Amino acid sequence: MSKNTKVLFVASEAMPFASTGGLADVIGSLPSALVKNGIDARVIIPYHSSVKKKNLPEISFLFDFSVRLSWRNQYCGVFTTVKNGITFYFIDNEYYFNRPALYGSYDDGERYAFFCKAVLDVLPKINFFPDIIHTNDWQAALAGIYLKQVYRRIDYNYRPIKVVHSIHNIEYQGIFDHAILGDVFDLASEYASIVDYNGAINLTKGAIVCCDRLTTVSPTYAKEISTPAYSAGLHHIINQYSFKTTGIINGIDEDYYNPATDPDLYKTYTAPDGKVKNKLPLQKDLGLPEKTDIPMVAMITRLTSHKGLDLVTAVIDEFLNDNVQFVILGTGDPGFENFFIRLEEKYPSKARAIIAFNKALSKKIYAAADIFLMPSKSEPCGLAQMIASKYGTVPVVRETGGLFDTIKYYNDETEEGNGFTFARYNAHDMLYTLRKATGLYNDYKDKWNALTRKIMKIDFSWNVPAKSYIALYNDILTPER
Repeated sequence: MSKNTKVLFVASEAMPFASTGGLADVIGSLPSALVKNGIDARVIIPYHSSVKKKNLPEISFLFDFSVRLSWRNQYCGVFTTVKNGITFYFIDNEYYFNRPALYGSYDDGERYAFFCKAVLDVLPKINFFPDIIHTNDWQAALAGIYLKQVYRRIDYNYRPIKVVHSIHNIEYQGIFDHAILGDVFDLASEYASIVDYNGAINLTKGAIVCCDRLTTVSPTYAKEISTPAYSAGLHHIINQYSFKTTGIINGIDEDYYNPATDPDLYKTYTAPDGKVKNKLPLQKDLGLPEKTDIPMVAMITRLTSHKGLDLVTAVIDEFLNDNVQFVILGTGDPGFENFFIRLEEKYPSKARAIIAFNKALSKKIYAAADIFLMPSKSEPCGLAQMIASKYGTVPVVRETGGLFDTIKYYNDETEEGNGFTFARYNAHDMLYTLRKATGLYNDYKDKWNALTRKIMKIDFSWNVPAKSYIALYNDILTPER
């Protein structure tokens, strides 16, 4: 691959500007790793109101123009900045993106159709026609669909561009009524079959059909989504286009998630014995008993059922009979939010529920906790188990998706493995595994300390995944013989 290879990442969010989860972490860090390997990788996202409110002086206005979407001609402002070696572009439109949340509006389909049209229209104006457009999840799917079905037919500049589409979570597919195909998505009826699935518009299906390569965020998840249990109904299409599909495990930004330099911690550290200087102040701030010898179990998660919270709610009373502390940070389903608030009231000296999205606090918890629990029903990749490891917090996970690919069961005789795992989606299997972890913590301190030292040294960076993406791009761009 030429060092001048150009890749444009199209996504709805990216760290450090707008984030609701793992997608933003990936879009904020993978391009940076590619840039370090000689790729001209850039990112384009909407100019969300949450980004504007930060009033970042480094973001500068480039120009504005009109974007046509069916019968609409809409204002589009273009802003830019450079962060960590990555050029970011922001697509501005107050009507579409001045919203309190990135998703969940009644017109999300129209909002992201405008964004995808704007992405393609802006390329000649910024003089950047990439070799590859790398679209991410359904919000960016139309960029690939428009490119392959419309733009390359009317402008030769678009014809060489290849498309990689990444599925970060197949639960969210972009499903809409066919009635809005032309009026909202600006697609003629001749394209209906491209996006049709089960009698509705399915933008993820359209992206799979149109892309040159399909990736997802771990090898195991790539296999899982070919089955009815994990595909949210899309397994027929996944299997039909399996020849396109590759699973590449995500990495994490080890500069951002680094306990030796993290400014959000109470005290930075380079070895596990430094964790106590974070544990005691967190216990104090949360009003928990300040004890160094009690295992603290943490969860940092969206409070939704597929994160395994029904397993937790089923046995947490039993677990809290042990000499443990439990801390959970997250927002989501009101039923789960209320459950954990009541749990704190029931166990005031053992449990704390912080119903919030707080990045700085999350890193304090990673640093303070001893055990990190991820009992997910499904987990495409998961970043939290890798982040926890970097902070010396031992993961307890269910063997699914990227959790299976990154965490291997610890054998206390051979001391192989880097965490504790269970296979069946069963509350008491989870409880048994948690108690294996707390038992090692309580009874075998030397082995526990060796385990925590080992997991802090594991390379979960983007170095290896970036090379896998470069190999994938190279394969796409290599002319067929």
